[in-house]
Amino acid sequence: MANFLVWVVWFGAAFACLASALGVVSFGNPFYSALALIGNLASLAVLFLLLSGEFVAAGQVLVYGGAVMVMFLFVIAYLGDRTDESPWSGGPSWQVVGAILAGAAILAEVCVVVGLKAGGFLSSSHHVGRSFGSPASIGRLFLTDHLLAFEVTSIVLLVAAVGGVVLGSHARQEVESDARA
Repeated sequence: MANFLVWVVWFGAAFACLASALGVVSFGNPFYSALALIGNLASLAVLFLLLSGEFVAAGQVLVYGGAVMVMFLFVIAYLGDRTDESPWSGGPSWQVVGAILAGAAILAEVCVVVGLKAGGFLSSSHHVGRSFGSPASIGRLFLTDHLLAFEVTSIVLLVAAVGGVVLGSHARQEVESDARA
C-alpha cells in the first residue's frame, strides 16, 4: 500500500510540475506566469522529497520559491504590465528556434537514458558515502571548489535587481511624459 501511495504522490507532483510549466510559458500576464513558476518549484520540491533529497527540497523552496521568486514578483510589479505584440507575429524568432532545439536535445537525452536503462547498462550501483549531499559537504563544495560560480551567481542576481529598478524608472518617466502631453 505504501508503494501505491508513493506512485500516487509522484504522478500528482509530476502532473503539477508539467501543468505549472505550461502555465509559465502560456499565461499572458507575467504575474500569473511567476505564480505558476512558484507552483512548478513547489512540485519539484515534492519530487526531490520522494527521492530522499530533503536538503535539496528545502533549498528549492527557500531559495528559489522564496527569495528568487520574491525578487521576480518585485520586478514584475515595479515594471507593470507591458504586454507588447504577440511573440508569434512575424514568424519564428531566434528564441523560438533555440527553444525548439533545446527541447529536442532534452528529448534525445531522455530517450538515450531510457534506452540505457532498458538495456541494463544503468543497473550497476555505486557506493555513495553517508556525507554525500549533506549540508556540510555542499557548503564545503560551495566555499572551496565552486566559490567563483557561487559569487558570480550572486552578482548576476544583483545586476538583475538593479536592471529591474532602472527599467522601472524609465517606464515611469515615459508614463509621466505621456500624461503631460
